[in-house]
Amino acid sequence: MTTLVIATKNAGKAREYRKMLAPHNITVKTLADFAPIAINENGTSFEENATIKAQTVMKNLNLPVMADDSGLAVDALDGAPGIHSARYAGDHDDAANNAKLLRALASIPDDRRTAHFHTTIVALKPDGAKLVANGRVDGRILHERRGDNGFGYDPLFFIDSLGKSMAELTADQKNAISHRGAALRDFMSQFPEWWRA
Repeated sequence: MTTLVIATKNAGKAREYRKMLAPHNITVKTLADFAPIAINENGTSFEENATIKAQTVMKNLNLPVMADDSGLAVDALDGAPGIHSARYAGDHDDAANNAKLLRALASIPDDRRTAHFHTTIVALKPDGAKLVANGRVDGRILHERRGDNGFGYDPLFFIDSLGKSMAELTADQKNAISHRGAALRDFMSQFPEWWRA
């Protein structure tokens, strides 16, 4: 095996994964390299959704696949938006999602606005070998947007230890503490053994 498929069309993610996997001499492809594959993400958890993505693509291409699922879980909202984070207010509309979140938390005091970002990465090989990696970062939800970097809920997600929102961090600062960064480090720590098995 020399090819790994990343179940995404996101060019930024693809670049990140190619850089990370470069030492392993692996050809990294994405969904953009193949004919469209219909994926029905109907799981009830981040791991289920990532597994559905990986399994669907793997069955279509008969290649090893890596997929991820991420989201924001707000304690006062019983973990919402959770697996529905990207489509919380409709279809991938960051501004609408942020506005809906602020409305949902309008009457919630600061000490109850705790939240975390979570990422699960699942990798599957045609022989059934599975790798699962997780990452999370804890914070709280602000009353208004702060910062212009990042995307999604980053402008509302405040990290107390840094005194900044996720959208006020540089890309390097964000990678050092983010849920995706943590999940990727977990993934890479397990990757060589999984890939060779």
